[in-house]
Amino acid sequence: MRIKFRTRFKSRTVAILAALALITISIRITAHPALAARRRSARSAAGRKPAAEAAPAVSLSDIHVLGDRPAPFALDARAAMLVDAATGTQLYGYNEHLKMQPASLAKLMTFYLVLDALSSKRVTLTTPITISEQAWRLSMDQSVSRMFLGVGQQVPVRDLLFGLMVSSGNDAAVALAEYLAGSSDAFTEQMNAKAKQIGLVETHFMNPDGLPVDGEYTTAADMVKLARSLLKHHPEAVTYTSTKEFTFDKIRQRNFNTLLFYDARVDGLKTGHVQAAGFHLVASANSNGMHLISAVLGTPSSEKRRTETEKLIDWAFRTFVTAKPDWHGVVPATIPVYYGATDTVAIAPVMQSAVTVERGQENKVALQWTPSAASLDAPVLKGTQVGAVTLMVDGKPQGAIPVVTQTAIARGGFFKRLRDRFRLR
Repeated sequence: MRIKFRTRFKSRTVAILAALALITISIRITAHPALAARRRSARSAAGRKPAAEAAPAVSLSDIHVLGDRPAPFALDARAAMLVDAATGTQLYGYNEHLKMQPASLAKLMTFYLVLDALSSKRVTLTTPITISEQAWRLSMDQSVSRMFLGVGQQVPVRDLLFGLMVSSGNDAAVALAEYLAGSSDAFTEQMNAKAKQIGLVETHFMNPDGLPVDGEYTTAADMVKLARSLLKHHPEAVTYTSTKEFTFDKIRQRNFNTLLFYDARVDGLKTGHVQAAGFHLVASANSNGMHLISAVLGTPSSEKRRTETEKLIDWAFRTFVTAKPDWHGVVPATIPVYYGATDTVAIAPVMQSAVTVERGQENKVALQWTPSAASLDAPVLKGTQVGAVTLMVDGKPQGAIPVVTQTAIARGGFFKRLRDRFRLR
């Protein structure tokens, strides 16, 4: 009996000691700062809003492809659109008018307005901007992207532009907005006015940084339109959008657009992410005289927005070309002028003729010159239309481009006019 009692006693003692040891270890683990932080992070993650819904399966029949070609593939994204930037021709698209949160894509409009201000000389690249407390608070917010600005710090516009487009700095967006408009709210009004001006009918901004707010939305179609207008009016934009990394205040950050590191044809533009909508990428790419702009919105991960965009632009470069027929052999260089200071005036189309065709169809593209005047009488204004050149594909007209005078011609002197009178007899 004593032996059995001692054995039971020892077993209970061992069990109690083991339990105490486990409790002690648990207390120490909980008290460890790193592990405690992980637990807090896990609890925080558990309490977050659910991530964006998975991209819905898109039927190939719902995808629009130039020339009614069969859709080559569906993308793991909620919406997508791809255009030839030179012609505006849509090459691929689905759900392109689906409204969703723009996230940091809103910074494209902030960027646009700052470049406008630089162009109009309202600011220069070296203009120092004093960082406000509001911008600094965003810099301290670990849940958003930032370039780590300090309150009261003076930062040149150039650095803020790199911080905006490379680091996707919300703090940079607010600092620029406050300087140019006095407040973020006033700047947002300018963003929406600019959106209206360039025809963004499916977009409404609520702030300069794109942090999610009710009433803020955009579409793939509008983002492509915004990017195309931005690059048309400010080709220097790629200086910032193509930069792979930026160092500010000894902090180096890589561009969130990781496609820049994988595809040398890509030179921008902007990423965005918000849980309610997913991961976005508006991209610009150039190859062999063709310029593509795409918007892939609502992918399930940052990796997917890169791979799906690359799949799209790679297919387009392999499938289509931008044909730019030379007008010089079709349109005369000059036309006669009577009663003027000179006998001729130079003429040219108002824009480069271009059309998107399937690869291998370039030889079916031609130009046709239709004059509206055989000569002009001075005085002649610069920009006077003298005819049009029609772009033809396989014998079918695709559109006409006006041909106009390149200079003004003043009225000639008395003897010059008299001479021309005899020439016309």
